[in-house]
Amino acid sequence: MVRGKIQIKKIENTTSRQVTFSKRRKGLFKKAHELSVLCDAQVAAIIFSQKGRLYDFASSDIQKTIKRYAEYKTEYFVAESHPMEQYVQGLKKEMVTMVEKIEMLEVHNRKLMGQNLASCSVKELQEIATQIEKSLHIVRSRKAKLYGDEIEKLKAKERELKDERVRLCGRVGERPMGTPSSSKEKEDVETDLVIGFPKSRR
Repeated sequence: MVRGKIQIKKIENTTSRQVTFSKRRKGLFKKAHELSVLCDAQVAAIIFSQKGRLYDFASSDIQKTIKRYAEYKTEYFVAESHPMEQYVQGLKKEMVTMVEKIEMLEVHNRKLMGQNLASCSVKELQEIATQIEKSLHIVRSRKAKLYGDEIEKLKAKERELKDERVRLCGRVGERPMGTPSSSKEKEDVETDLVIGFPKSRR
């Protein structure tokens, strides 16, 4: 007969739960004993029942096994905590360094704005003046470039408008302002001017 798969969940029936606990506990201790014998391992198992009763198994002295476990866990946690502590300490040092750099930049910026100059030496003042002049040169160069670019854009726009005006005048048959007249328009019209009485016809 094939045994059905047991669903792992709490057994609600108290009697069935107690019977299952007893069977499973004995089976667990049996497997622990087999593991210790077959593999020459130091094995210990501790179980507390629902009512608080203690059951234990150990392949050797359980007190020594528990002591060994406690010592190992202490060493393990200390070893594991060192990298984390070093990481935290590194972050703290980086934070202190960043704060110092920010404070230095703030002091320098205030000096560039003409503040807190009483403690500056002549050399420091000269360095500040040189840096301000360099900054002004960069700003003026950038400003001139922007103006030049804007002028070029306006000139290009002006050329486009002129071309558009010529094109529109060509459509309506008018001569654009400022363009030379044709050769026919340049020819002088000859007229005869006669002073006196007109000659009589014969």
